[in-house]
Amino acid sequence: MAGNVTGHRFLHNFRKYKFLLYQLVSRDIKTKYRKSVLGIFWSFLEPLLTMIVLTIIFSTIFKGWGVQNYPVYLLTGRLIFTFFAGGTSAAMRSIRGSAGILKTVYVPKYIYSLSAILSNFVTFLLSLVVLFLVMAATHAPFTIYIIFTSLPILALLFFTIGVGLILATVNVFFRDLQHLYGVFLTLLMYATPIFYPPSIVPASFRFIQDYNPIYAVISCCRDAFLYGKLYDPHQLIFALISAAVAMIVGLTLFYKYQDKFILHV
Repeated sequence: MAGNVTGHRFLHNFRKYKFLLYQLVSRDIKTKYRKSVLGIFWSFLEPLLTMIVLTIIFSTIFKGWGVQNYPVYLLTGRLIFTFFAGGTSAAMRSIRGSAGILKTVYVPKYIYSLSAILSNFVTFLLSLVVLFLVMAATHAPFTIYIIFTSLPILALLFFTIGVGLILATVNVFFRDLQHLYGVFLTLLMYATPIFYPPSIVPASFRFIQDYNPIYAVISCCRDAFLYGKLYDPHQLIFALISAAVAMIVGLTLFYKYQDKFILHV
């Protein structure tokens, strides 16, 4: 019952403040590239340059492990992980970063966390243009299954929102979380087969992949973008369940403690 009430409040406030949310997302994107000469084009250039460098370094090494189109393999994993890392990190800082507004104007507090994540999501969607260009350049197959990647990507978005709300809540009361989370993201990045093939991971450590929602999304998208086939439905189901659990926990925790934020920011 409590979960239904929380979800109803979330949707009601979302509809009521959607214009403000749009403005905050637009502000975050403009602020990110305000003093940059290339501006929004960094969304395309940065992943492209990183892919080129890492492809030069690792493509030959991992070719013998069954990774043929390494640029697409790498870029797919990196774009997905970068969105999750950037979105959750921005959400974690969102409440403290909006302390001045929180104390003067009433706005549903989750709006700040949600806008931080959605601005990163817009950047992620723009970055997919680079992925499509690399696919075309490397002759990767463009199949109907690419359309179905919208489902795991949607699961990724909601999983990121759920985790972001949890981090935003905890960070208000425990400031060291920002430093700890940075270390965690580094460990998670190396534990996730982003630039290396999953087959090189010893069997005793495969559970890290099996229970990693981020890798489930990466695996689904690689099947469509790289191999031109439909992904394993079990991977999608796992990603969707993880997203639902993260959203329930995130919303419940956030709404439970949001009235105390003002005393700690």
